[in-house]
Amino acid sequence: SFVDVARAIRETTSKKANMYHLVLLGCCQGYHLVPMLNGVVADNGVLISLTEVHAFPLELVFEFLKPQTLEHVLTQALVDSPMFATRWRWNASRALAILRFRGGSKVPAPIQRMRSDDLLAAVFPDQVACAENLTGEIRIPDHPLVRETIGNCLHEAMDLEGLMQIISAIADGEMKTVAIDNPAPSPFSHEILNANPYAFLDDAPLEERRARAVQLRGSLRTDFVGGAGILDPTAITQVSEDAWPEARDADELHDALLSLIRLPPQPAWQGYFEQLREMGRASVLIRGKRVFWIATERLGMADDALAIIRGWMESLAPTTVAALSEMLALTRKEVAEALGVIEAQGQVLQGRFSVAEGDGEIQWCNRRILARIHQMTLGRLRREIEPASALDLHRFLCRWQHVAPGSQLHGAEGTLQIIQQLQGYEIAASSWEPEILARRVKGYSPTYLDELCLSGEVMWGRVSPHPAMVDGEGRRVRPTRIAPISFFLRESTDWLLPSSSAEVVFGGLSPAAHDVFAVLQAQGASFFADLSRESGRLASEVEDALWELVAAGLVTADGFENLRALLDPRRRAGQGRQRTRRPRHAGGRWAVMPRAGSGAPGAVHTEAFADQLIMRWGVLIRDLLTKETTAPFWRELLPVLRLKEARGELRAGRFVAGFSGEQFAAPEAVEMLRSVRRATEHPEDATQIANTDPLNLAGILLPGPRVNTHSVGSRLLNPAV
Repeated sequence: SFVDVARAIRETTSKKANMYHLVLLGCCQGYHLVPMLNGVVADNGVLISLTEVHAFPLELVFEFLKPQTLEHVLTQALVDSPMFATRWRWNASRALAILRFRGGSKVPAPIQRMRSDDLLAAVFPDQVACAENLTGEIRIPDHPLVRETIGNCLHEAMDLEGLMQIISAIADGEMKTVAIDNPAPSPFSHEILNANPYAFLDDAPLEERRARAVQLRGSLRTDFVGGAGILDPTAITQVSEDAWPEARDADELHDALLSLIRLPPQPAWQGYFEQLREMGRASVLIRGKRVFWIATERLGMADDALAIIRGWMESLAPTTVAALSEMLALTRKEVAEALGVIEAQGQVLQGRFSVAEGDGEIQWCNRRILARIHQMTLGRLRREIEPASALDLHRFLCRWQHVAPGSQLHGAEGTLQIIQQLQGYEIAASSWEPEILARRVKGYSPTYLDELCLSGEVMWGRVSPHPAMVDGEGRRVRPTRIAPISFFLRESTDWLLPSSSAEVVFGGLSPAAHDVFAVLQAQGASFFADLSRESGRLASEVEDALWELVAAGLVTADGFENLRALLDPRRRAGQGRQRTRRPRHAGGRWAVMPRAGSGAPGAVHTEAFADQLIMRWGVLIRDLLTKETTAPFWRELLPVLRLKEARGELRAGRFVAGFSGEQFAAPEAVEMLRSVRRATEHPEDATQIANTDPLNLAGILLPGPRVNTHSVGSRLLNPAV
């Protein structure tokens, strides 16, 4: 927060730099803000740099000092400053307590300084003591040299009387104070933001100064009156629409109810709510003759004002206590107390963000939403590019996933990059090499994949649980070429694979599959011949059993050649003679699919999956999650994505037109999307997209019905080509 000091201070006194320094230290000590102090002091202003933990209303700055305690606070601050030590040596020399000449010769200055420090330690021990060893205020002794030094500092080096007049005028209302919450530094603060190192209040190096990270813009509006008109109404409307939950089915409405707790009836969502009531997932709540919708899981929090306000502030633009009280059937006292608690936690801010002139009611806004409104107001990040069309996004994805001509990768290293980008995404087993890898790796060879698998760097297997292995219900696991499997890095198993604590139902497996799985559990990784011998089953039975176990997500193998042998009907039949006859089974071993132990913590799993989704799609919108079978819910991903945006790792905004909700993108993806939108030629339009390919987004991004991802065939990206 930047506070422009009243011009009257500059006109009142010329002895101000040290006084500003000491007043700031004194008041910050009183409010326990010294550990967070990273400020600057100049002739015309004071800069206080605080973190979100120390959020407080800006108007509170003018109440730091009172006329009754001003001299005491300033005295406590000055005794620990270099100014006091310099004045002490001067007064001690004038009082002949320290001699400048001895035996007819001048005492060296370092010796004088040492004797001055010794005298100060004897007379005023608290001044030289370590601050960590002191409790409470500094005890000032009643000593003539100490009194003289303090008097010199207050009345000669500084102008205590002039400061007292200003503080008294502020307290009496004779001098008006104005606190403005700006989206960017005002022109009056540019001097202090560019201050020289001698103005800093600590010894941090220049490159670590927070003030140096503030971007100054010459296009800042100057028609701010009393804090009004700071935020662009269009930006407020846009961010409000993005933050407000979007319910397109009953499940999305249930997610919104879990966050908002109380929700007034919405006519557009009435049908979805009736579905939730029939399933027992939601009910009607009546408070103060008002009707609300509430999720069954939140009935215990129906009257928890703090939880209700916290949930609503995550989805609202700047609002007032009166508006929240009327909308949620809560008393103003309950709303004000809840907002106060949330403000102390640094989640909301208060101020005049979008009020009309003459309306003085304080508004409240979530810190994250307010920051995004500020960014949009200034045109930073959110207006760097115009929203792209859905077709442009699909063209971008073809380049991002290396399908477009000229963007393919090469060799085993390129294959590894493709697997790293697509890990966790399940595709039919028979389509991985001919439809996915061969289109993304120029001159693809199966040896690339064998090299990565046999080295232990890459694994394969089914990630999502098979329905028959979870609920049973008489279902059977059918071995088929379209069984969904995924490739992934071995180091990603901790967060990608489900935990071993998940209950598995084996009723869907055949007796042969039971026997083969029992052998693998008992003996560990085994070759095909060992499985056939130990299980007492024929080779054809073991093949079918392994197919079932692969489709159920229970086994994997050292290399992908093991699965190729099962996929190739000619190899399974042992066709061919002499030289043309191929080995029926691969030489790699089969093993039980590893699991992630007790499972990665929820926060770690969600953050890792968020990173994976950004790596896979570049620009992430909610609709793309319909292609993901193992991803967390959107409501779980949102806090992680917002945190990454705050860290500067991601950008959020309106990147693609025609899709509701928040959108996030990697910085490099934004630049590529911009180049695709501006391009006049699009060679990727003539690219064939397989039905099983992740880029088969018909019915999601592109018009037309959705295509069965397990069907054979392909289509042009742009049918008009």
